[in-house]
Amino acid sequence: MKTKILFLFLTVFFTIAKVSAQKSSGAKSIISPNVAIKKYHNKSELESMQKGQLLTLYIERLESLAKTLPYIAFATKPGITMTTLGIPNTSDNRKKLDTQFEETNAYIMSTKEFENTFLPYSDTRNLIAAILFYEEIMKSLHQYNEFR
Repeated sequence: MKTKILFLFLTVFFTIAKVSAQKSSGAKSIISPNVAIKKYHNKSELESMQKGQLLTLYIERLESLAKTLPYIAFATKPGITMTTLGIPNTSDNRKKLDTQFEETNAYIMSTKEFENTFLPYSDTRNLIAAILFYEEIMKSLHQYNEFR
């Protein structure tokens, strides 16, 4: 009886392990799904915000750009995978993409730390101008396909 229970347990365990392993080897999106800007602002909206809110918006836009711009030769929106682009979905290619994402995240964390220290000293007008500029860049990515 114990042998049957052990056998059943091992069978279920290895089945779950195999299914989990297959999920992790799926094609990865080139652009992270969390880079989209939920709301674009106009100058008067930004002028009515407190500086702390502006700092948050500035850093969010900077992060979105850092996660999107290096990949515009491939895609401008999340959801495009290596397989979609014809890039072989090999272990090496997935590792390289993972490494790229890790390095991008390290850059973003370092930049956030810097920005959180120095941005509070920036002029509010310059901060608003920068947010509007970053948002215009993100909007222009939607028109990028017209240039192909």
